[in-house]
Amino acid sequence: MAEALEADFVVVGAGSAGCVLAARLSEDPAVKVVLLEAGGEDRNLWIHVPLGFGKTFADPRVNWCYETEPDPGAAGRRIFWPRGKVLGGSSSINGMVYIRGQHEDFDLWRQMGNAGWSAADVLPYFRRAEHQTRIRDEYHGQDGPLAVSDVAEGHPLCEGFIAACVEAGHPRNDDFNGARQDGVGYHQTTTRRGRRCSTAVGYLRPAMKRPNLQVITRAHTERVLFEGRRAVGVAFRQDGVARQVRARREVVLSGGAIGSPQILMLSGIGPAAHLAEMGVPVVHDLPGVGSDLQDHYSAAIKLKCALPITVNDVMQSSVRKVRTGLEYLLFRKGALTVITAEVALFARTRPELATPDVKFSIATFSADRPQDGLHPWSGFTLLVYQLRPESRGEIRLKSPRAEDAPAMRPNYLATETDRRTIVAGLQMGRSLLASPHMQRFITAEYLPGPEVRDEAGLLEHARRTGGTVFHPTSTCRMGSDPRAVVDAELRVHGVEGLRVVDASVMPTVISGNTNAATIMIAEKASDLLRARAPLAAAA
Repeated sequence: MAEALEADFVVVGAGSAGCVLAARLSEDPAVKVVLLEAGGEDRNLWIHVPLGFGKTFADPRVNWCYETEPDPGAAGRRIFWPRGKVLGGSSSINGMVYIRGQHEDFDLWRQMGNAGWSAADVLPYFRRAEHQTRIRDEYHGQDGPLAVSDVAEGHPLCEGFIAACVEAGHPRNDDFNGARQDGVGYHQTTTRRGRRCSTAVGYLRPAMKRPNLQVITRAHTERVLFEGRRAVGVAFRQDGVARQVRARREVVLSGGAIGSPQILMLSGIGPAAHLAEMGVPVVHDLPGVGSDLQDHYSAAIKLKCALPITVNDVMQSSVRKVRTGLEYLLFRKGALTVITAEVALFARTRPELATPDVKFSIATFSADRPQDGLHPWSGFTLLVYQLRPESRGEIRLKSPRAEDAPAMRPNYLATETDRRTIVAGLQMGRSLLASPHMQRFITAEYLPGPEVRDEAGLLEHARRTGGTVFHPTSTCRMGSDPRAVVDAELRVHGVEGLRVVDASVMPTVISGNTNAATIMIAEKASDLLRARAPLAAAA
């Protein structure tokens, strides 16, 4: 029989948030922390090579490879939702883009009743997380575990896009994470000297040397254990064996926007009628669990390139692949250091908007679907997505068994604003591509194709070919209203000894990539759990 496990804190999920939380909590030698991860260790070579995201995108060894339910807004298609199933979670398989979001996003969280989550409140936690390699100012930190560096090498397509945007009146911005987000420029990346810096690399690996932190992999959590309304531990299964770990102080769910609401519902916390339908005994009727799902839905313009300068070209040539491999091994440079998209534009589709409502990015490769491989010709992609979607979806159980993936219903493009914005974004994208700075690279528009001109056609293109940019949030939303799941200290309403710390607690999805903000949430949560005074903003 397996040994009885006990700890002060039990953290479920070693992803973007869980690795941070376990590392920070274990800094106190008087505290024992157990971290449970359903996946394995991050030993896959392609996790650590930046361009390797293409290899892990649909690899079930490190990826849950979820699919949504058929979605009406996406022309009835199932949308592929990769999520990390490995130490580091999605930070081990994501596109390595470091975007915090707009200051106004966090001020909105505070205005929604969440004390302590304004832009000024959270900035110290962004700073504490960050090891910024270039910028020295009040917005950035240099001593954190998370490496944040610039794109190592420019690219002609990226330079052309920047020139086109500047010519169209958009400001150049070399720091989307500073005073303002508006404008065009290169992304900052979660890489260090040509290698990915996941939260497993930056936070967890150094912390695993501590005797008070125990990391258990291949541990699939089945439910939270309760005595009355107090969480006292976690039941999990490892290699087919049922095990438990007791929590002397608290259980923390860091399973992400899909995993955390699923575990809550499997544990009897969620909409009572739905739990009864699934045969799950109700511990606490909490209607908002799994609701308010938000995600960024994207549409793409895919181009055939006039010059052999894309990642497609490298991957179609045996000689260039060998040369690229050697360049990476010897110098940590070249195509293998490429992230998903190196350059971006944050812009407004309507002049009356206070802040940008769309993001454009250029990827120096093209494919029909990433999991199907690159096109056999020279190609690149302009991607656009709405930053603050109004559409709301849900996560629901399909069965009372933890091994069965839940139903994911994103409800994309369900509002007129969302539909209007994605069309306006495609129109703006085409306008930028029409610049001479970009036309010299383009032989043809592959998708949606020159025959698609009117708004109805562009919307149909978005519905039939668009997809997620992998930012699900808000399914265990923070707040004090009847549909909120956690309070401003991330404690689950109606029970004791249980918190949620991950992207699912975001009251609204941030205006950009979600990984940096998820790490910030975990940094702040570590102080909440240790009852430490909040960090003060730099003067």
